[in-house]
Amino acid sequence: RETIAIVGARNASALGIKLATRLAVDFGAAGLVVASGLARGIDYAAHKGALDTGTVAVIAGGIDIVYPPENKTLYEEIASRGILVSEMPLGMAPLPRHFPRRNRLISGLARGVVVVEAAERSGSLITANYALEQGREVFAVPGSPLDPRAKGGNRLIRDGATLTETADDVLAVLRPMLGHDFGEPERPGPTIPPIDFSSAEREADRVRAAVEEKLGPSPVEVDELIRQCEAPAAAVLTVLLELELAGRVQRHPGNRIAWR
Repeated sequence: RETIAIVGARNASALGIKLATRLAVDFGAAGLVVASGLARGIDYAAHKGALDTGTVAVIAGGIDIVYPPENKTLYEEIASRGILVSEMPLGMAPLPRHFPRRNRLISGLARGVVVVEAAERSGSLITANYALEQGREVFAVPGSPLDPRAKGGNRLIRDGATLTETADDVLAVLRPMLGHDFGEPERPGPTIPPIDFSSAEREADRVRAAVEEKLGPSPVEVDELIRQCEAPAAAVLTVLLELELAGRVQRHPGNRIAWR
């Protein structure tokens, strides 16, 4: 079976995780296997979305070493229902120099690489560069220029990567290249239960709900909002940035914010 890779930021946004999961589900419905690196964030979402249809996890360390440790359950699910790949000896813990080697395997396994979120000089861009060297197709999801996680993907698009918003954008390129008529993705309807996101994604949803509940038409100090939400400052600020980019909130003098 043909394979497509999905890679991206470890500190992915909630929207990025949602999109990566949706892409993986749609690729699986079209008959493609999804490859990724079993990391946090985008990789996790890609594997979860493709568990039912086929996924390959390429590991930086030994095949018996789970990294990061919080992905142990996903590791076991892929071992049972998908494929785990490593070129390192058994028992070897992953080192920084191992990850670029892993990335070349991810791109080498796939007909194309989809970058969902990537900062400049990130591992995802290393994977994209390997893909180009190996003659693979590169796809990138555009993002706001205000989000550092979008800078890498936006640069790839400027350099010629295929702008990707849905799985159809990728399948349109792969169909003539592979001479295979992939079916249209069967997107889940309202009767299909939602995909079980990671605990990190559930926590992001909790923080978003808390922020939206605390915000009102009257400006509130961001520091006070963080205290009331009882959440990490970075998580609250990420939610506020997403709301601001969506045009739903407005900033006021004194580091205050309110619904627009």
